[in-house]
Amino acid sequence: MGSQDTGDDATHSTPEPADDLVTTSHSLTVRRRKLNYTATTGRVVLRREVVTDGKVDGHLPKAEVFLTAYTLDGADPAQRPVTFAFNGGPGSASVWLHLGVLGPRRVVSGDAGAPVGPPYNLVDNPETLLAHSDLVFIDPVGTGLSRAAKGEKSADFHGFKPDVESVAEVIRLWTTRNGRWLSPKFLAGESYGTTRAAGLAEHLQNRHGMYLNGLILISAVLDFGTLLFTEGNDLAYPLYLPSYAAIAHYHGLHGDRELSEVLAEAEDFASKDYPWALARGARLTAEERAEAVTRLARLTGLSEDYVDRVDLRVEHIRFFTELLRHRKLTVGRLDGRFTGWEADYGREHMGGDPAHAAIQGAYTAGINHYLQVELGYPNDLPYEVLSSEVFRQWSYKEFENAHVTVAGKLAAAMRANPSLKVHVASGYHDGATPYYATEHTLAALSIPDELRDNIEVRYYEAGHMMYVHDESRAQQCKDLAAFVQSASNR
Repeated sequence: MGSQDTGDDATHSTPEPADDLVTTSHSLTVRRRKLNYTATTGRVVLRREVVTDGKVDGHLPKAEVFLTAYTLDGADPAQRPVTFAFNGGPGSASVWLHLGVLGPRRVVSGDAGAPVGPPYNLVDNPETLLAHSDLVFIDPVGTGLSRAAKGEKSADFHGFKPDVESVAEVIRLWTTRNGRWLSPKFLAGESYGTTRAAGLAEHLQNRHGMYLNGLILISAVLDFGTLLFTEGNDLAYPLYLPSYAAIAHYHGLHGDRELSEVLAEAEDFASKDYPWALARGARLTAEERAEAVTRLARLTGLSEDYVDRVDLRVEHIRFFTELLRHRKLTVGRLDGRFTGWEADYGREHMGGDPAHAAIQGAYTAGINHYLQVELGYPNDLPYEVLSSEVFRQWSYKEFENAHVTVAGKLAAAMRANPSLKVHVASGYHDGATPYYATEHTLAALSIPDELRDNIEVRYYEAGHMMYVHDESRAQQCKDLAAFVQSASNR
């Protein structure tokens, strides 16, 4: 018998990926005003023009990026601001900003000393920024439900430059497809997301001619040199000191002194005598060294013996492990107000971050329920809240033989776009991106004095995710609303 072409190759060929967006309608009451809004969630396909040996291969799929967008029904697109938001890591999905402070629904996670246990809950968020701006939450490749396309390498997206390029492409696509080029536009990033935001501001201007109205930098890190406890780099020690003092104050190690008084003393020591003492090294007299040990111990809440043994250099993980060792407790890195237990209180480095452990379950349960049940988006992939694989693969090759900094990129974006406003939010008890390090970086930005007023800084008596603290969350929502309104130039 002769053979026939059954078309099996065509039947079994893998179809190209396609956008799988789901749209739902919702309403929310904000100060007696009913907001009707549309939620659009799902994955959009990123494509890239591929050229081999001078020949065009086509506009080929490279990744499927997950996003959730909220748009106010009936609004004028030209007048309505839009804010593109993402978290950091690298390797973190946008769930924290999405369900913590900005979105129309939020997770109830509890706070330091009173964390909420399972089962968890979502509630309406009448303080949502949606009252003032449309919102687009982006999960970079490898986080959330975002993945590289079939045949592509995930690691190709896990680096400073490719990350900026892929997120910028998502922003360009959404802006173009939704007719929003004339809208006031903002970026909101948290932690490494602030590093990304600064890089994006410059990249969007230079590559796509997209000029922004504002950047929202929450728990900022623009210059990694301010955070590195590496041999020969003494900069981080004084820049962390005010945060150490704030955490010690929260745990009652400064008696009845006001936090503002403690911070003022810590900042004064961190800006003058402490860097001088570190720089002097063995040239310190015995009296000078003893004085430095005493002051540093008093401010940090650590013993003079410990401060002396670490040669005046208190590394942050060691601090979180040591501060409350006498109470058999560790304190949080992301938020020093939280405490946790260890199996062994003789270890030098704590086994995990009690602040992250206290809220991770609530946010993970919240986003998985919310996407499937409330937004009606079906997907069997695991939602990667914080991907260790992305973090391990991350490349900073653009900064080879130098520490990572985007301060120059932010300054360049501000000089080219004098209308660009910058809002910076810092938590006093943040042990991951200390507020005094952020102040140091902002003070050194290469911008003219005329642009200094374009930067505003707000402080909260909480940690890295300051919105976990209800009072801070309420104030932050007001601060963000005011910033977006003032920077929209409408």
